[in-house]
Amino acid sequence: MPGETNLARLLQSMTPQLNPGQYVFCCVAADHDCSALQAVASLREAEGLSLVLTREVADAHGLRYDYVAAWITLQVHSSLAAVGLTASFSAALAQTGISCNVVAGFHHDHIFVPSERAEQALSTLRALSAASLPEPV
Repeated sequence: MPGETNLARLLQSMTPQLNPGQYVFCCVAADHDCSALQAVASLREAEGLSLVLTREVADAHGLRYDYVAAWITLQVHSSLAAVGLTASFSAALAQTGISCNVVAGFHHDHIFVPSERAEQALSTLRALSAASLPEPV
C-alpha cells in the first residue's frame, strides 16, 4: 500500500505517539563497530557516523552527546514524496519555541524534540491535526 501524499489527510490523521525513553544524537568514526549500539537511526556524514541512540546505550558505551530528546512517531503512513508535512509540523513546533529533528522512515516520520518539552510538543501536534479536520456539515 503506497503512503499518503495529500497534505490535508496527512495532517488530519498524523496521530503523534510518544515513544518511551530518552534519545541522544552521537557521532562516531565511520569505521566504529556499532553492532552493540542498537541505533534507532544512522546517517553517514563526512565527519563520521551520526547515530540516534537511547541515552542509556550512549552512557553505557561512553559516547558523548549534548542533546537529550523525546521521540515522537507520526502514525500516518506518509509517502516519501509527500509535500508539506514536515514544513507544517515544524512550523507549528517553531511557533511554540520547540526545536525538532526529523528522521523520515519508509512508513512514518519521526520527530525528536527536547525531552523536557515532549508533552508540549505532543499537544502542539495534536492541535495542528485537530485544526486540519474538515468543518462539520
